[in-house]
Amino acid sequence: MNELKLDIQIDKDTAIGRYTNLALIAHTKNEFILDFALLQPQGGALVVSRIITSPQHAKALLRSLAENVARYEETFGPIPEPVAENQA
Repeated sequence: MNELKLDIQIDKDTAIGRYTNLALIAHTKNEFILDFALLQPQGGALVVSRIITSPQHAKALLRSLAENVARYEETFGPIPEPVAENQA
């Protein structure tokens, strides 16, 4: 199989990134909507980025994220699951 070489460009503002600690996911028949938000200590959340993508790309993203989490855990150990506030 030939490996695809992709030249990816990124502007300075995008490269800085955005911190997020909450993800909200919705879908229609033709697209997935991923809202990444900052849950604020005083309450409420601010969406800092929205991604709209196809179901096919969402499934590929899910697979890639699972593979990357597995590799992370092989290197650094298990990632603890978050504890619900009412269970703490």
